[in-house]
Amino acid sequence: MADARQTIEAGKAVLGIEFGSTRIKAVLIDEDNKPIAQGSHEWENQLVDGLWTYSIEAIWFGLQDCYADLRKNVQQQYDIEIETLAAIGISAMMHGYMPFNKEDKILVPFRTWRNTNTAKAAKALSDLFVYNIPLRWSISHLYEAILDNEEHVKDITFQTTLAGYIHWQLTGEKVLGVGDASGMMPVDPNTKTYDATMVEKFDKLIEPFQFGWKLLDIFPKVLVAGQQAGFLTPEGAGKLDISGHLKPGIPFCPPEGDAGTGMAATNAVKQRTGNVSAGTSSFSMIVLEKELSKPYEPIDIVTTPDGSLVAMVHCNNCTSDINAWVGLFREYQEMLGVPVDMNELYGKLFNKALEGAADCGGLLAYNYVSGEPVTGLAEGRPLFVRSANDKFNLANFMRAQLYGAIGVLKIGNDILLKEEQVKVDRITGHGGYFKTPGVGQRMLAAALNSPISVMETAGEGGAWGIALLASFVVNNGDGMTLDEWLDARVFAGDKGVEIAPTAEDVAGFNAYIENYKKGLAIEQSAVDNKK
Repeated sequence: MADARQTIEAGKAVLGIEFGSTRIKAVLIDEDNKPIAQGSHEWENQLVDGLWTYSIEAIWFGLQDCYADLRKNVQQQYDIEIETLAAIGISAMMHGYMPFNKEDKILVPFRTWRNTNTAKAAKALSDLFVYNIPLRWSISHLYEAILDNEEHVKDITFQTTLAGYIHWQLTGEKVLGVGDASGMMPVDPNTKTYDATMVEKFDKLIEPFQFGWKLLDIFPKVLVAGQQAGFLTPEGAGKLDISGHLKPGIPFCPPEGDAGTGMAATNAVKQRTGNVSAGTSSFSMIVLEKELSKPYEPIDIVTTPDGSLVAMVHCNNCTSDINAWVGLFREYQEMLGVPVDMNELYGKLFNKALEGAADCGGLLAYNYVSGEPVTGLAEGRPLFVRSANDKFNLANFMRAQLYGAIGVLKIGNDILLKEEQVKVDRITGHGGYFKTPGVGQRMLAAALNSPISVMETAGEGGAWGIALLASFVVNNGDGMTLDEWLDARVFAGDKGVEIAPTAEDVAGFNAYIENYKKGLAIEQSAVDNKK
């Protein structure tokens, strides 16, 4: 505690702040890159005029309240005030649409990644670029606004992401980390900026509209991990710390997206490594050695914070339906008058799944609380399916639920691992799916036919990841690459606890997923025939 106090007093602590979809989190780290204080703020998106948004007021109140909570934490733990810092990093959920005019006023409410009103634009751009352009990407939002003849488009002078906006307001710099930029539009791994051929195609596409701007006029400049991205201005210091204690002049790393911070937090930025985040939703990110042979609709291509290509499979659903079933078991236990410890209940049910048949005895579970683009479902209906001859018991039931939570993830990754022959040396898992030791790991190892590691530090999350990227800017005197620095200075060879797949589990999951694919017609019918 004394060391942490001295670090903060000397201005050597590093701050990372990440805006998640339900929580804004701040993490302060020491010179060994270990967390020494935290702050947070809960928030929720709003549906306004049919589009998901967070207001500018909510963004700033959330940032200020989160930082104030961090200050309070520091005062309580160390009896000291934060006056200055070694570096700061800002991260946020990727994609979306934030256009500004020449007076620096936002032209329409921030449109988040959740919005799916961009189907026409995404398809047209995917065809034009011969590249998968997802609905949530910023270029899709921009082109959809053009196709919809929105009046504000002609007045755009700057368009950025949430992380880019906050960084700009704190530093005055209109820049973006390459990972976040790769969720605005495709990035060339050689130049580590927007793909020049695609930029030229887009500019030609919109020429008839005569807006008076070209794409590079309004998009932020792209930076890579390790580059300095400006300094906290006096105005920025006042916006971040309304108490007035924080001094300007603190250096910033490039603002990044939540995908990039997840890679940093799991030491998965090196080629042939990957990570899987599995909670309410799930996604996998595998760092590629080379470009894929062709575009695939279920696979988004983004980059690491230092510009390597990453294949991302994003699934809308993961653990929500498991949580609902565990809630049912809790109700039963309460009805019997038995005290409920939810951690114990989850642990016993998850471990029971290990006793189930490798193919779940024929049982099927669809966890589709919402639609699932990878399998072509516009809406979701959670389903549990069995035939009269299937082996229906608790162990098989729980195993089917755990398999079902990552079934879509397997379908997307089978494209990479089987069709594209992508090579992966290590995959790290993090999120609630892995909370019960060994169980989720074993299921994912079977699904991907790959060893899965889980680290204790993975739970620190994206705010820690962006703090690491900020530390990398000011604490890399040896000139190491990002993956070298993470190995040597943060993880020091710690690969976590690894579980390798067994032949029986792999064969069982493969049998399950074949039944699962056939049963998608049942899911579609449920969507078609239920209000």
